[in-house]
Amino acid sequence: MMRWWPYIRLAAAALAVAAIVAQLVRTLEIALAADTAWGAHLPTVFANFFSFFTILSNVLAAVVLAVGGVWGLTHRDARIEPTWLATLLVCASTYMIVTGVVYNTLLRGIALPQGATVAWSNEVLHVVIPLVLLADVLFAPRRRALGRGTVGIAALFPIVWVVYTLLRANLVTAPATGNPWWYPYPFLDPSLNGGYGGVALWVLLIAAIILATAALVVGIGRRRARP
Repeated sequence: MMRWWPYIRLAAAALAVAAIVAQLVRTLEIALAADTAWGAHLPTVFANFFSFFTILSNVLAAVVLAVGGVWGLTHRDARIEPTWLATLLVCASTYMIVTGVVYNTLLRGIALPQGATVAWSNEVLHVVIPLVLLADVLFAPRRRALGRGTVGIAALFPIVWVVYTLLRANLVTAPATGNPWWYPYPFLDPSLNGGYGGVALWVLLIAAIILATAALVVGIGRRRARP
């Protein structure tokens, strides 16, 4: 397994990049065909695309998997992975596992405009890559035991993302509807959740899921790293 795992990581990284690019191209095509000023505003459409937690998490996953794959191929004699790589893998794994869980439990059934998503890309980003990172947690060789403080490190990016999303929302016109606000996910939209109190409850719930997932990933890594 040690011999083949770097290639699995590299293949998954390439697949994630292909899926991101395919969906980005479709999103820009829709914007170019829009008949409203807000729908055709490419800078906003582009920024919105890279404001989805799914996209950002998959970008990170692709980078970390690629780096991890290259490290594995160039350090075949190393007994355990370096701390920096182990930390990045914890973060990427946590975000992708949570992405898979949240999408498939809360968001999969939400209707989107026909043709807005690339079907195979959607499955790769929300199912395949989360499963690859889960497998990486469970089976990747040369795991390093990390301290519990890594859970806090894994929580930093989601906190920054939520703050960024809520601050930016009312500064953006939604390309699809023309509403003077834009949220990447319905559970962050106060108009759909009875105000910011409802949003806060969703944020706290997902924060708990992220922390629990990060703790589980770190715990599994510590157990697997034992001699």
